[in-house]
Amino acid sequence: MSKLNFTGVFPAITTPFLADGSVDHDFLKKHVTWLIDEGNHGIVPCGSLGEGATLTFAEKVAVLESCVAAVGDRVPIIPGIAALSTADAITFARTAESVGCRGLMVLPPYAYSTDWREMKAHVSAVMEATDLPCILYNNPVAYKTDFLPEQVAELASEHANLLAVKESSTDVRRVTAIRAIIGDRLALMVGVDDAIVEGIVAGATGWIAGLVNSFPRESVLLWEWALAGKNDKVRPLYDWFLPLLRLDTVPKFVQLIKLTQEVVGMGSAQVRPPRQMLAPDELAAAMSVINHALATRPTL
Repeated sequence: MSKLNFTGVFPAITTPFLADGSVDHDFLKKHVTWLIDEGNHGIVPCGSLGEGATLTFAEKVAVLESCVAAVGDRVPIIPGIAALSTADAITFARTAESVGCRGLMVLPPYAYSTDWREMKAHVSAVMEATDLPCILYNNPVAYKTDFLPEQVAELASEHANLLAVKESSTDVRRVTAIRAIIGDRLALMVGVDDAIVEGIVAGATGWIAGLVNSFPRESVLLWEWALAGKNDKVRPLYDWFLPLLRLDTVPKFVQLIKLTQEVVGMGSAQVRPPRQMLAPDELAAAMSVINHALATRPTL
């Protein structure tokens, strides 16, 4: 099993679409290259923000191939592994390894959430499918499956290649609780943008981020300064950034983050159905937040 350092900022990238609805691979390669040039530490494609549930298997594989081709060995590509069935998730995990991905972010199944016994069996099967280092993705808000700290510890004790957890419960006390049980056995990564500073204070060292798709430099500096305890720098940057970061924690976060990309000239707001473009009132509210942020953007 190869080791990965899960300390840093790892963009959960959006999937760009052309006008005909197909994936825009030329822009995808440009986007991930820009994100790495701006100091990010890895790329996480095919997750929730990447509209992974709307991509066919072949499209997902092509996305991974484009990311690997663009990034090379500079940083790891760590795709989100989610499917309706355990068998499909296993197939995608093994395919991700075969195309050059260096880690996996393991999600519970898309549409079926039940008890710990079944959810443990699912994620365990995916983690056992390859030797790649894995991140367990805990997002009970979106997926209705909640991996409690004791359950995370149980998985860590049974799977040597489980090296990190993306904690998206929105409760930073979970970071503290996991650390209290297993210490530094797992890297702890914040998965909601508007809790990154609080999460680092609680003991997290990684961030799987959303608004980084549009504001990579600000994201990397916020993480660096928070990890270093430079509160005099963190506070003004976080205060400025928070209205944008909160766009990551609402149901239409995909539309909103893609809109920010379009406004800053690094992407298109186009999404794939069932998502639709923002309604006029939603668009106006979002543009108010974005325009104010751009008008007051700090000099870094």
